[in-house]
Amino acid sequence: MRKVLAFDLGGTKFAFGVVNQDGTVLGSGRVETFAEKGPQQACERVAEAAHQLLAELKLKPVDFVAIGVASPGPLDIARGCVDGSPNLPGWTGFSITDFLSNSFGGLPARIDNDCNAAALGEYRFGAGKGKKNVVYITVSTGIGGGAVIDGRLMRGSNGNAAELGHIPLTMDGPRCGCGNPGCWEVYASGTAIARRTREALAAGRPSSIVKFAGSIDQVTTHHLFQAMAEGDALANEIWAESINYLGRGLGAVINTFNPDVIVVGGGVTAAGDALFVPMRKSANNYAFPRLSAVCSIVPAGLGGNVGVVGAAACAFEHVS
Repeated sequence: MRKVLAFDLGGTKFAFGVVNQDGTVLGSGRVETFAEKGPQQACERVAEAAHQLLAELKLKPVDFVAIGVASPGPLDIARGCVDGSPNLPGWTGFSITDFLSNSFGGLPARIDNDCNAAALGEYRFGAGKGKKNVVYITVSTGIGGGAVIDGRLMRGSNGNAAELGHIPLTMDGPRCGCGNPGCWEVYASGTAIARRTREALAAGRPSSIVKFAGSIDQVTTHHLFQAMAEGDALANEIWAESINYLGRGLGAVINTFNPDVIVVGGGVTAAGDALFVPMRKSANNYAFPRLSAVCSIVPAGLGGNVGVVGAAACAFEHVS
């Protein structure tokens, strides 16, 4: 069975794995990115660790058909490098694909936006398997997205399509890291939910959230979930507000793509039914009924392997 050597680049972790054509991960690992130290050192360490994995699995570069890389965008796909990613300062212009190709016997290497890769991975091997139109959304530090429409990954003219976290919800809301006000992710991401929680606590709103966090500046969505389990009024109020924002964005996604399924991943999905049940209802409130009636909203199926499997899926698509 054909194999891909896959890499998932993040601002803190650089994961890698050996992936079969059926999506099975035969082995994997990760190293610290230390992104602020630049791309050369990170790529050298991840290549060394990947070589060790290949030795453990008794594999050589000749046993692979390609290398796949998933990375935060924006990307210059033709050159195989990031192009101004706020999570990877100083990496612009360094060809990750050239470096990895040279490190592994000249294997062809392909880089794709991490959310686009995740969308293709979930479409082929995860919660979207068997569907024709799949949108992937990750709700974590920010909000990212990717879309497979009519069985084809939607990359756009330069590979950076489906920046769904930057759907504008308002004209005059909080300013996003992209520079624009009112983006979806400044209202509904895990970072945004935690920010609104800290602001409410700093304004003197009573809550048990601080008991779990230790101090206001340490509050995360995890502490919000803990307080919700105790019936905390503020926690439930902020969560209901967040669900409304998530639903507004998902309604726009449904109206735009008319998908069979929206697959949702990321840290906020740890809330389980407390997220998915009201979020589906909220999304339906903002979507055209004929479109929402044929769209399900489900948890991601690939878990922590989504980046590596997604990178492999893109590489398999490219070589086939």
